[in-house]
Amino acid sequence: MVAITVTVAWAVVGDVGAAVNIGPVTNVVETATYYTYERLWDRVAWGVVGVD
Repeated sequence: MVAITVTVAWAVVGDVGAAVNIGPVTNVVETATYYTYERLWDRVAWGVVGVD
């Protein structure tokens, strides 16, 4: 996945060094976003009737 990101970044930016820096940063941001998204959806209780 990082290799694809680096390749696309290289094609867009045109600089290998910048593309290599963008790859890991993007991976960290995606992981943090996914984690936050899942934690928020875990709090949604749609269709669950409260158990007393």
